Amino acid sequence: MKYLFTLLLLTTFSFTFLSQELTNEKIWNSPEFSSKSIYGFNSMEDGFHFSKLSRVNDSLCITKHKFTDYKGKGETILNISFYNYKLSNQEIDGYQFNKNENKLLLTTNSKSIYRRSYEAIYFLYDLKNKKLEPLSNEYYPQTLVEYSPDGSKVSFIHKNNIFIKYLETNTIQQITFDGAKNKIINGTTDWVYEEEFAITKAYYWSPDSKTIAFLKFDESNVKEMTMEIYGNLYPELNTFKYPKAGEDNSKVTLHIYEEGTKKITPVLINNYEYIPRLKWTKTENILIVQTLNRHQNQLDYHKIHKSENTYQSAIFHSEKSETYIEIDDNLEILSNNSIVFSSEKDGYKHLYLINLNGELHQITSGKWDVIDFYGVSEKNKTIFYSSSENGAINKTLYSISISGKTKKTISESVGYTEATFSTGMNFFVKNYSTANSPNVYSLCDKTGKKLSILEDNQRLSEALSSYRFNEKTFFKLKGATDLLNASIILPKDFDSTKKYPVYVHVYGGPGNNIVLNQYKRQEYLYHQLLAQKGHIVLSVDPRGTMYRGVAFKKASYLQLGKLELEDIIAATQNFVKEFSFADSERLGIQGWSFGGYLTSLAMTKGNGLFKLGIAVAPVTNWEYYDNIYTERFMRTPAENKSGYSENSPINFAKNLEGKYLIIHGTADDNVHLQNSIDLIEALIQANKDFTSFLYPNKNHSIYGGNTRNHLFNMMLNFTLDNL
Repeated sequence: MKYLFTLLLLTTFSFTFLSQELTNEKIWNSPEFSSKSIYGFNSMEDGFHFSKLSRVNDSLCITKHKFTDYKGKGETILNISFYNYKLSNQEIDGYQFNKNENKLLLTTNSKSIYRRSYEAIYFLYDLKNKKLEPLSNEYYPQTLVEYSPDGSKVSFIHKNNIFIKYLETNTIQQITFDGAKNKIINGTTDWVYEEEFAITKAYYWSPDSKTIAFLKFDESNVKEMTMEIYGNLYPELNTFKYPKAGEDNSKVTLHIYEEGTKKITPVLINNYEYIPRLKWTKTENILIVQTLNRHQNQLDYHKIHKSENTYQSAIFHSEKSETYIEIDDNLEILSNNSIVFSSEKDGYKHLYLINLNGELHQITSGKWDVIDFYGVSEKNKTIFYSSSENGAINKTLYSISISGKTKKTISESVGYTEATFSTGMNFFVKNYSTANSPNVYSLCDKTGKKLSILEDNQRLSEALSSYRFNEKTFFKLKGATDLLNASIILPKDFDSTKKYPVYVHVYGGPGNNIVLNQYKRQEYLYHQLLAQKGHIVLSVDPRGTMYRGVAFKKASYLQLGKLELEDIIAATQNFVKEFSFADSERLGIQGWSFGGYLTSLAMTKGNGLFKLGIAVAPVTNWEYYDNIYTERFMRTPAENKSGYSENSPINFAKNLEGKYLIIHGTADDNVHLQNSIDLIEALIQANKDFTSFLYPNKNHSIYGGNTRNHLFNMMLNFTLDNL
């Protein structure tokens, strides 16, 4: 390993004398390092054309292009700028076609609600008669707007109720009437489903456009969380339902609305706590529903079908785990009603095929995890997916036959590839990057052959090159028990005979690796700034992180924070022992959210190893966090008292050593300010010296205006002053 680093140093630091000076202002408040992406891309129904938002003669347009002959220009479908007077002079945020592609839905004035949800003002545009009109002048703003499969209707949610607009008659029908804030939700999800099951849409049209299946959330017994929003004479109160660990959830029930009778029928499903996914089959009105128990260790697959005047539910597949089962979107129903889905049943996450009789066939296999399932080309009997087969730091794209044979690699093996496939799976937009090179967007065919470059971010690449950064490199570092994936950025003008402070960047929580061969924009640049200031930047993924199989990921079950902290401490100590240029007296640690939690644990339970710790928006007691996430890994506080108490920084405040900075947004709806306040109180009572800072009205991401620049300047100065 030392020899590897010697070679690396000879090739990376010799040119640093030419580099420019990097600042937080350049990172956060200037366009110098801005990255271009591809947005507004939509595959068209034929699978051989796509549409995208484009600038045509300074006008914002929706244009049509051919996958195999993309030259940057295309046929203009709609000149949006021409209609700005009707769109309140707002550029659109998105659009969608109906099935026949003769009508458009335009999204304007989008406003975020929580992490994934938003509301907006929608407009309908008829390509034939060139008519543009609001979706509704009465029921707005709307959310989760979509065409019915036959394109004759548009459905949407307004104030927790479901509505349908009939395009032929230009009339709107309200389907549910009991929706009320903080009480009843129809067709969309509550806060905790949105955050932890990653869904906001909870209604689905049947393929014949005659039926809607939807979830109803009764939040009446869920306890409320209130945040103060400052700026007016009297602060505004934002109150919403938030079920914490061990507390009551919404009562979620399944219902089906029939267009013919205008009736809503409840569907009886036994023995469940959560309904995280539902989806119609393609050729019959059979609804596939997933349910989970409270412990999230039993996942049942139900088929729902109509029998006379009611709907019957039958389980055709179940999975059980000694720990937990995670929900994802890897669920595609084929035309013969068989289903492609993912499971960790063999110790790694792989793809399986199952029919409605429960007959199961494994498609992928190996000691690696499937990361993304992109879909199936039924015509070619081919599945497209990405996996960690080339190591957990890389994400590689593959195709494989439904039978599990003839696997092919269709992207770069090293680096990080993400894809958006066309209808029919014949083409895809590839988004490829490495840790040290920004995103390149390419049009490719199904074999991975590059057809054209959509965006190469050449300007950004040249800007990065002009600074002569030392590259981020990857290696293995021994943790408490296992070899861990780690990355390092060495200081500017590195001299192996000198000693340098080590800045350890952590996250460490389930579902979020940070040691990835992927361009991370501002995070990468901030770490380069620290390196220019003379710091070694070290990142480590401990036990509990992803893409290394079930045993590694689920090792932290019932004891979040314990093994992760042991690994971070051991890895840091082993790094210092292995490399003489690391200064054991100047070790710092920083993390956000779960990383802030580990940082706080390290500063209190870490036996004084770290001289400095910066915790941003940390969880400090798992009893304060939402129940779906927390109970998945910890069960309830009543069931696992020691797991909660023995890994809470609040209970170890008296052991704080070193310089500690804790930062939080006052409007954090995710990790509530309560976490930092209670840790601060414990530190005060323990008579400990520390520094704290609040960002008014900022949520968990802490951004907006000059906020990020201020935050990272504060973190930088704290690091330079104390490390």
